[in-house]
Amino acid sequence: MIHEIAVLPVKPDRIDAFKHAFGELTHLLSRARGYEGHRLMQGVETPSHFSLIVQWQTLEDHTQGFETSEDHQVFMARLQDYLDAEPSVHHVRAVSG
Repeated sequence: MIHEIAVLPVKPDRIDAFKHAFGELTHLLSRARGYEGHRLMQGVETPSHFSLIVQWQTLEDHTQGFETSEDHQVFMARLQDYLDAEPSVHHVRAVSG
């Protein structure tokens, strides 16, 4: 299993609207091949910084599957107006536990 961690810097005056919009788009993410679940986390010290953590069966399910899909294009296009900068994305895997 792979975890995608996407850091989403949201415009401070758009936080509530972002959370609402994200909730309306999760079906696009959850129907992707290899999707295992996700959590949207909000920063404590910096509430405008969100981390989206998505569990994928394989790295390719995310990078070659979802990222190249029309669903991903729609997902990002609908969130773009809420973002303060480009999201950064990296992948991790468990080494213990």
